[in-house]
Amino acid sequence: MSALTESAPGYRAGRTLPLRVELLRQLKRRRTIAMGGILAVLPFILIVAFAIGGTPSGDEDGGGGGGSRINLMDTATASGANFAAVCLFVSAGFLLVVPVALFCGDTVASEASWSSLRYLLAAPVPRARLLWSKLAVALAMSLAAMVLLPVVGLAAGTAAYGWGPLELPTGGSLGTAETVPRLALVIAYIFVSQLVTAGLAFWLSTKTDAPLGAVGGAVGLTIIGNVLDQVTALGDWREFLPAHWQFAWADAVQPQLEWSGMLKGSAISVTYALVLFALAFRNFSRKDIVS
Repeated sequence: MSALTESAPGYRAGRTLPLRVELLRQLKRRRTIAMGGILAVLPFILIVAFAIGGTPSGDEDGGGGGGSRINLMDTATASGANFAAVCLFVSAGFLLVVPVALFCGDTVASEASWSSLRYLLAAPVPRARLLWSKLAVALAMSLAAMVLLPVVGLAAGTAAYGWGPLELPTGGSLGTAETVPRLALVIAYIFVSQLVTAGLAFWLSTKTDAPLGAVGGAVGLTIIGNVLDQVTALGDWREFLPAHWQFAWADAVQPQLEWSGMLKGSAISVTYALVLFALAFRNFSRKDIVS
């Protein structure tokens, strides 16, 4: 195969399976459209819930992870910016895990389940090129999902509650000039924190021909990590769990921006993700493709 590809006139490994082709393929899939619809509808569901239930208020612990430090629910209807932040707050712990696991876990496994993987490699598309293209598109779509939710939330929240400064639960507010950059930082950190789930799903996708197995496995392991983070008996060992830092972005919606938690969380997440991505490439390079 290598001799043929090297001698074939005009063949360039880097030009096989262009990103735009893979992106268009994934955008047209039903699961992509369904996931985009769910994320776009969620802000409107919250607006209806607040309209029915009255002024929102959070419980004392505010949910898992970062609830002890910040409770955004109390200020959900203060402005469109607050509502967008709340959309991220209620979805970062689980809902945003699903599109990441779906887009990254459905990459290689879906091709294997359709029996099209061997035909892609026979095109010929080098294995490393195939994985890089699929991983890049999967991560891009995961990021797009995380951007879609707060953008729709900001637009819907502004229409429902008006535009104004980002009211902080700890007191004070952030002006318009600071609000958008702070929300962008929150989105960026959530994306980085979800790289572990992306790595798990992508690695499992190279290990199985069942897309649901890769997606479900990644979501399940992420949930286990969240559960372990609640086991206080682990003490300082919890700091090595990515789940321990998943709400560190709350430091970005404080009067004084704090970086320490987000930097630690990013370092942990990126380290795990790089190991998992490396395992995926190593496994796929040695795997017998029979489907």
